[in-house]
Amino acid sequence: MPQILVENLQGLQISVPEGTTKSVLQIVQQNFVDWMHACGAKGRCTTCRMVVKEGMEGLSSPTRFEEKMRDKNRLAANERLSCQTQVQEGHIVIRVPKDTQLPHQTYSD
Repeated sequence: MPQILVENLQGLQISVPEGTTKSVLQIVQQNFVDWMHACGAKGRCTTCRMVVKEGMEGLSSPTRFEEKMRDKNRLAANERLSCQTQVQEGHIVIRVPKDTQLPHQTYSD
């Protein structure tokens, strides 16, 4: 079963059901974790971005929205939009970028 590890949320680990079509954002939210997403998960901003530390190859291909953000230099090579990305296989290690951390969450560095 695929896994998501959010390093800077006290090592939060979430199991991802096989064959899910839910985005990382949806999976995190289903596990009662708040995650910034200003555009309503439409891929039009970068507030839901995540830094992928390990497992990029286990994620879905970048969407046209992500490619557009990358072309505008608003998304680094090691970043993905959590609202657009699905976990397909393996163990994924991610971090919430400092500038999109929510004030009511406790993050570790």
